[in-house]
This record gives sequence, C-alpha cells and structure tokens, in this order.
Amino acid sequence: MYDDLGLNGTERMCIDGEVTLIPEPTNSPNDPLNWSAFRRYWHAFMVLFFVALTAATSNSAGTAGNGMNAELGITWDDINIAAGVLFVGIGYTTLLLGPAPFLYGRRISYLICLMFSVIGSIWFARVQTVQDNIWNQLFVGASESCAEALAQLSLSDLFYQHQRGLVLGLYILATSIGTFMGPLISSFITDSYLGWRWTGWLAAIISGGLIFIFYFTLEETSFDRNNPLHGHATSKTEPASNDVPSEEKEKTVAKVQPMSSDREVDEECGGKEKRKTYFQRIALITPSPTLVGTGFKQYCRRLLHTLRVFTFPAVLYSGLQWGAQDAWLTFYLTVEEDNWYGEPWNYSNTAVGIMCVPTLIGAVIGCIYGGWFSDFFVVWMTRRNKGIFEAEQRLWLLLPVAFIGPAGLMLFGIGSDKGWDWHMPYLGLGFVGFGFGCAGDLSMAYLMDAYPEMVLEGMVGVSVINNTIGCLFTFTAQKWLDAQSLAQVFIALGVLSFFFLMTTVPMIYWGKQCRKMTRKQYEAFLRLRDGPAN
Repeated sequence: MYDDLGLNGTERMCIDGEVTLIPEPTNSPNDPLNWSAFRRYWHAFMVLFFVALTAATSNSAGTAGNGMNAELGITWDDINIAAGVLFVGIGYTTLLLGPAPFLYGRRISYLICLMFSVIGSIWFARVQTVQDNIWNQLFVGASESCAEALAQLSLSDLFYQHQRGLVLGLYILATSIGTFMGPLISSFITDSYLGWRWTGWLAAIISGGLIFIFYFTLEETSFDRNNPLHGHATSKTEPASNDVPSEEKEKTVAKVQPMSSDREVDEECGGKEKRKTYFQRIALITPSPTLVGTGFKQYCRRLLHTLRVFTFPAVLYSGLQWGAQDAWLTFYLTVEEDNWYGEPWNYSNTAVGIMCVPTLIGAVIGCIYGGWFSDFFVVWMTRRNKGIFEAEQRLWLLLPVAFIGPAGLMLFGIGSDKGWDWHMPYLGLGFVGFGFGCAGDLSMAYLMDAYPEMVLEGMVGVSVINNTIGCLFTFTAQKWLDAQSLAQVFIALGVLSFFFLMTTVPMIYWGKQCRKMTRKQYEAFLRLRDGPAN
C-alpha cells in the first residue's frame, strides 16, 4: 500500500471512508485551519479579490493604447516594450519579496503591493511620455507579485491539502476574471466620456480603498505548526462524502478533523493557549520565532536559498506551462487590438473589449475542469491505484488540453487573417481560455502535490520562469506579427503550444522518478530554510 516516497508527493488514501487531514489540525485557536468559517472565507475572498484586481490592472493598459497613440503619439512598439517591462516587474518582484512572508508575516507584503498598485496606477493616469508609460508598468507589475506566489501560500494556510484542486481552481478563476475583465472594463471606460486615463484613476481608487480594508480586516495567517504547545486534535474523523487523498506519516495514520469553530477550539484547549487579540491579528508585522534582529542577513540568505528551486523538475515544468499561457495572451490580445478595428469587422473599443468574454467563459470551464473536477479525478485514480495517491495522477487531465488549446489558437489566428465571421474566431478564443484555466491550475496543483512544504518558493520559481517567458514573447510579438501573416504566426503558436503541453507525457512517466531523485534535495532545502539561523 505504501511506496518509498513518503512525504514527497505520494500519499495513502484511507479507502474505508475516513481520511487523514493534511496538515494535521492543532488545538490552537490561532491556527487558521481552526478559524470560524466566516473568518476563513472572508480572508480567502479578500486574497482572491486582490488576485483579480492586480490581474485586471496588469492587462488593461493595452486597451487604453489607442488613446495613448492618438493623444500622445506613443507607438504600439513602445506599448509592447512597456508590457515586457510589466512581466519583469511581476516575476522579479515576486522573487525579491519571497522571503518576507516567512520572516515578517503575510500581511506586510500585500500592503506593499497595494502601494505599488496605487503608485503605478496614478503614474499611468498621468502619463505623458514613452518613459512614463514604461516605468509605470514596472510598478503595476510589481503590484501583482503577491498574486503570483503569496496568494497560493495564504490559501494553503486556510485549507487542507485534499482541497487543493478546488482552491487553485478558484485562484485561477480569479486570475482569469481579472485578466479578461480588465481589458473589457478598460474598453468601456475608454469609450465613455471619462477617457482612457480613468483606467488608471479607477485602479488607483480601488487599490487605495483596498489598502484600508486589508489593513483592518485581513488577519495574519502565518502559524508555527512545529510549536509543541499547540497540541493536536485527534477526536473525530472526516465523513466519507469527503473521501480524499491523505499523506502517509506512519504505518498507522490517525483520523482527525478540525474543530468547527473558534469557541470549540478555545474549550478544547482549556485556556492553555489564548486566542490572539484583534490588534495582534492585524499587526503590520508578525515576526517569525526565528527572526534575529531586523532579519536582514536572514532575508538575504533566504533569497539566495530560494534560487535552489530552479533545480526541481516540477518547478521548471509548471513554470513552462503557465509561462506559455502568458505568451499566447500577448499575441491574441495584440491581434484583437490591432486588427479587429479594421475591415471587415470595424469594431469599437467596447466591441474589442467584449472579445474577452468568450475567453473568460472558456477559462471558467477550464477552472472547473482543472480544479473541482480534478479533485474527484484523483480520488478515482487513487482507488484504482490500491489507495496510493501520486502527484502525477492529476496530470492526465492535461492531455486533452494539448489538443483543445492549440486548436483554439489556430482557429482565432486563421479566422483573424482570413476575415472570417466572428463565430469561429470566438470559438477559438473559448478554447484558448479553456487552456488558460486548465494549464495553470493543473500544473501548479501538481507542483504543490509534489513538494507540499515548498509552496511559496515553488510558486516564486514558477513566477520567474513564467514571466520571463512572457517577457521574451512580448518583446518579439510585434516583430513576428509584422514578418508573417496571422495564419502563419498562429499555426506556429499552436504547434509550440502542443509541444509545451505534451511535455506532460514525460512528467507522467518520469515524474515519480524525479521526485525520488530530488527527495534528499527537498528535505535539505526544508532543513536549511527552517533552521534556527534562517
């Protein structure tokens, strides 16, 4: 029933209808897993709203491009350069802020990113030169950095491992809503009497309001699970309706369930550990128990330590899948904004913005398939595998996407080139959106399944890879589109997309072996990260 991977991506399901909850619940009233339903869901809602907002602000500048071009003479080449800088801001700010949540708590990073959003959005609203347009996108990109890695960590603080597919599905859904609704809202603003600059002003107003709401209502979720004073809840079992994969810790595994409310936890603890006060829960900084002084040296060591994640095959794989989706996003949004204003469609800004709707619909379906459905799928696969859950089981769901996503790119590109009626290009956008929703969700869920204690650093690595790929394709997009017909470009993109997605096949076949090979490396990574000097 067990194999030799233990804690590294292979878990035993309890097939009698009872499961072990991972991470193991504690008796502490300060454990986020023991918070009341309202506190947990409010926190998750705020994090997902932040994800959607920053995705929207990062993708709305292109729709305002026509206004900048007409009023300021900023060319589309300059706008594409700014988009490339945006990707740099996202990926490398994610890397630079990576150690902060472990040393100073989660809250401070969110508030810093919201400040970046206010600065970048106001700068965008007041842009006058090409340099203004480039530099404001660096700040706008930096504001999205928390949505790339910290958001997943915050959500994993609140929910159990067996809920990962659904939680990541909601995360990708929030990303999709922001990515595709941002240009739509921006198009309505641009066509209204307000004008394109109000795209920036509106983002600044919402971000400023969110700083206030986050400061007073977003509680800190960092929690030291290694503290023996917290105790463990071991009294109840989870019902069979939630039959899910569980993690092997010993040959005999305890069946556990969290307390249902803050009050129950307080009673169970018998008052041994006091619930934090409101002001403690919303402190600007919650220092790590291992923090020494200001933590500057620890910060630098952790930053260098994070670079080790690029030696894990699952990180490279997940970064490639998510990065490809960012790359294709640049191409189809550029074609929408460059080509569909002219013959034979003669679209307005609003009509071009509405082209994001079929992509969003596809992304929503993809999130359901790659999120909610994938949790049921891995349960079924685990039962077929004699109760053994392996991280690679989730990857089987990516194989149909390898055909649907590339087909969507080709349909849209060829239809845009040949002047087809809107039906087939819109269907293509729906297929592309489906691939967007699935690829990110399933590949990141795989990474989190394979290395569950390395969520933040793993997502930092994915962000750097993904945004580097997005940046490279953004800088070359216009030159490629100028050099070949749309049909030729999108057929090539479809082939590339198929190739990238089919790297799933070697991961299914050799992924378990890769995890075996990196197990000691993974354990050493955690020891160095969590050691007293770090």
